[in-house]
Amino acid sequence: MCDGAGVELRHLTYFLAVVDEGGFTRAATRLHVVQSAVSAGVRALERELGATLLDRERQPVAPTDAGAALLPHARATLDAAREARDAVGAVRGGLRGTVRLGTLTTAGTVDLPALLGAMHRRHPGVLVRLVADPSGSAGLVAALREHRLDVAFVSVPGPAPAGVDLVPLATSPMDLVVPRDHPLAARAGVTVPDLADLDFVDFPEGYGNRAVTDRAFGAAGVRRRVTIEITDVRAGTDYIRHGLGVGLLPRVVLGEDAALVQVPVRGADVTWPLQLATASGRRPGAAARALVELVRARTGEASGPAG
Repeated sequence: MCDGAGVELRHLTYFLAVVDEGGFTRAATRLHVVQSAVSAGVRALERELGATLLDRERQPVAPTDAGAALLPHARATLDAAREARDAVGAVRGGLRGTVRLGTLTTAGTVDLPALLGAMHRRHPGVLVRLVADPSGSAGLVAALREHRLDVAFVSVPGPAPAGVDLVPLATSPMDLVVPRDHPLAARAGVTVPDLADLDFVDFPEGYGNRAVTDRAFGAAGVRRRVTIEITDVRAGTDYIRHGLGVGLLPRVVLGEDAALVQVPVRGADVTWPLQLATASGRRPGAAARALVELVRARTGEASGPAG
């Protein structure tokens, strides 16, 4: 078996991309190379290490036992290489690198284009790659733990999950949103028991909005039905407008809508949080640290608690 002296960083990058994306085609697309280069690079890595690293028969492609053992070391090696590049770049007078930023569909108080525009003006050599996860904050937290992201906007009610550090950015009350002709539309406020057995439009499990609502209903011992799951607030208001159910949505992201009414919820903790998350015990690269500092400065100046 070889001693690994010939392992190339490029081959480790290809291997991790295939694992993260679940296939060679998507890995090649992410890395902007041809698929044959990714396949050849992974095969070269397997020859160098003397082990099969990927189960190509599975869909999505998954690491073998040897590949799973390599994963944390591959990520650590690439992190160290990134730190080395950052250090040299700083000496040469310019911050460079790529920041993998996880995003939510409901960022609310953060103007992401304006934020990234400011980042680009300050550090034109930094590339920011936006990543959305279909499983919401839970998926973003998992990606941080696995070092597939450097930093992420998340919505996590309650204590921070193991493996991540959270910086609070803003909060917003979640209002009941109903069609204007709904029986609750004329109320000045509602309680969770008032909402028992209503049909709800809600986010899937794993999203912060859903977690806040589930906790409030669980604490009150009240049942509800989720008739449709959505991943965007705008889609949620459309479904509510057309009578598929009511919803609890963050006030900060709701605009004026003549067909809908927002009703405050009394006597329950229905506060939606927005946080910036990084992996615990892992120092972000210089480019990621610069983005974190910019987020904290801009949200401290412009937002604060939204509710």
